[in-house]
Amino acid sequence: MFESFISAWNDRVMRNRLLVVFGGFAVFVMMVYITVPGVNRTLWQQMLHSGELFEFLGMFTGGALNNFSIIAMGITPYINASIIMQLLTVVIPKLHELQKEGGEQGRRQINQYVRYGTVGLAFLQALVLVISLMRYTSSSGAKVFYYTGILYGTIVVLALTAGTLCLVWLGERMTEYGVGNGTSMIIFAGIVLRYPDYLMNTFKLAKASSNQIQTYLQLTMFAIITLLLIVAIVALTQAIRKVPVQYAKKVVGRRVTGGQSTFIPIKVNNAGVISIIFAISVLYLPATIIQFLKLDPSSPLGGIAVTYSKLMSHSGFLYNFIYFLLVIFFTYFYSAITFNIADIADNMKKFGGFIPGIRPGKNTVEFLNKIMSRITFISAILLGLIAIAPNIIMVLTGITSFYLGSTSLLIIVGVALDTMQQLEARSVMKHYQGFMKK
Repeated sequence: MFESFISAWNDRVMRNRLLVVFGGFAVFVMMVYITVPGVNRTLWQQMLHSGELFEFLGMFTGGALNNFSIIAMGITPYINASIIMQLLTVVIPKLHELQKEGGEQGRRQINQYVRYGTVGLAFLQALVLVISLMRYTSSSGAKVFYYTGILYGTIVVLALTAGTLCLVWLGERMTEYGVGNGTSMIIFAGIVLRYPDYLMNTFKLAKASSNQIQTYLQLTMFAIITLLLIVAIVALTQAIRKVPVQYAKKVVGRRVTGGQSTFIPIKVNNAGVISIIFAISVLYLPATIIQFLKLDPSSPLGGIAVTYSKLMSHSGFLYNFIYFLLVIFFTYFYSAITFNIADIADNMKKFGGFIPGIRPGKNTVEFLNKIMSRITFISAILLGLIAIAPNIIMVLTGITSFYLGSTSLLIIVGVALDTMQQLEARSVMKHYQGFMKK
């Protein structure tokens, strides 16, 4: 990895691309600290620490949500718009045809729809957030915003929306002129920015402990288990199932074409990190709603809320079991959407390809469905175990101040591997001389 990076840095074109990526990181960090004025920081921090969903969302913004900066919503609206567009391409035939047969023009048109969706979702999310915070009052009577006028609220909504759109623009420029996917790189940077704080909290806990020998043993165990977890994530991210494909020979005039053997690379983890994000959102949403309702514990609904909070503790069996099942469900759901077996079988048939021993058409679809169901089962179980592993690790080691998120690790590993693969591919293309020398 380091050799590939050094080789790319020594090349002028690749060095410029890497500088674009680092420049994008610098702009992102600068935007994290451009805060929205008129915010009660103390009360806002208390709300963040009491809401699990806020902590989860803040993990992707690099501290922007904690600072209530202009990019407090991060790039989440763009991700949501992309996911919604993927779902719509399955449901709406015109969008599916545009994606399948539109070529480069169709891809640009779909990207434009995603941008429009990002604007709408960002504005809606900012509007709901600002209205909710304006109505929120703490037990001491304090408010999150010092100003509660319509003009101030409109300015904050527009500032948050513009911040998200700036991040989308920055990510697209990093993709075009840099290396890797710019949107993923911004999320990667946001997660990495938070890890020094988590590490410092862990070491502070170790120093404050009365039994430091036991604490350092726990830290060592924690580091070893974390390393093994990262190795498992790398293996799951890189694993593919190669399905052999043979193309029949064709005679065109006096030339014989085709006849080559290749394979279909089916990724074991087709759902990526999306299934875990969906599962966490479903789990955290009820707790966030309960927090905003501020129910009286002595009332019937308040008693139900208290019971729910006790049962759904991170270290509890019920929470981890439901989390595990949700990850499995969303893995199957999202894999079925992203990997269209019927289209793959149809394209193979058009170009004269077939799987050895399997007839083209319906039999090919059934064969690929059988392989896909087995792969997805393995992926769903492994993702479920990876998702609940941090909670189990914290229970075993007794260390709760360091936030080890399976979602963050999956994103960091996935983005790092994808970026290094693109870096190596560009380096190979740069030094490729062809089969003949002049």
